[in-house]
Formats: sequence, structure tokens, C-alpha cells
Amino acid sequence: MEMIVVLHNIRSAYNVGAILRTAEGMGVEKVILSGYTPRVHDAELLPHLRDKLDREIHKTALGAEEMLDIYSCGDIISELRKRHEQGWKIVGLENNIENVPILALNNPSLKDKLTDKVVLVLGEEVNGIDYSLYDIIDLFVEIPMKGRKESFNVSVAAGIAMYGIMNL
Repeated sequence: MEMIVVLHNIRSAYNVGAILRTAEGMGVEKVILSGYTPRVHDAELLPHLRDKLDREIHKTALGAEEMLDIYSCGDIISELRKRHEQGWKIVGLENNIENVPILALNNPSLKDKLTDKVVLVLGEEVNGIDYSLYDIIDLFVEIPMKGRKESFNVSVAAGIAMYGIMNL
């Protein structure tokens, strides 16, 4: 299976780094950074701010940021539409959303709903995926929780989702 991971509006550089490290380990093809997600080697930042951000991302990525194909995107909706037209299935990782069908990651029917090319969309740590992306997302998945907390940290959830989808 081919996978692209989209980090849209992730706030923490440490979460970005951790997700990059996991994505590299899982063999993800590409990572797309969009919204206000911190960028690696962001040429638009002043050098001292860019260096600080690069150090923060590197702290958890541990070099994966240099191994991955990372793309910064200013228009994520157009990017997702393009991928969809190319046969990619756009999958949003969410929980606790209303009025939108959502499948558990361990649901046996999930495999039948996916293709061999998946774009996994991850959203902001507290509020999740921006509503403006809902219309372009083909399918929402969630990680079933067994404890009392209602969600995982986004980097942990990303790792669970990448592994779960790639091993269907």
C-alpha cells in the first residue's frame, strides 16, 4: 500500500517531528504540511526562528525529516482533490464527530472501502480536522478507545492509524 500523510494545522513542532519519524519508519511515500503546521527548513522564516523550529522538529524526528519527501502546500483542498482524481482514497483520522459516518480502525469492512493508495489526513491536536476539509474526505476512521480518555496524542494516533491501515 502507498500512503501519503497530511499534517494540517498541527500546532506542535514536537508532534510534527514524532509523526515524521513514524512515517519514515512505516515507509510513507510523502508527508504534506499544510495550514499552520510547522515546516522543516522553512525559508519564509527569519534564520534564527527557522533554526529554532528545525531543532524542535529534529528533537523528535531524529533525522527522519531529512529522509522523507516532505512537501509544503498552501492549498490543501486543491491538493486533496488532485490526489482523489489520481485514485487516492482520502481518509481522515477523527473521533467524536457528529453527523458524519465514521469507521473504527479495526472494523473488518474498512479494508473493502480503501484502495492501495491512501492519503491519511491528520488535524489539529485539540479541535481535529478543519471542517473545510470534510467535503473532500472520502472516509473517516477512528481508533477505538478502551480507557476513560477520549483521544490519543496526535503523534500516537498517527502511528496507530498508519500501522492499522497499512496492515489491513
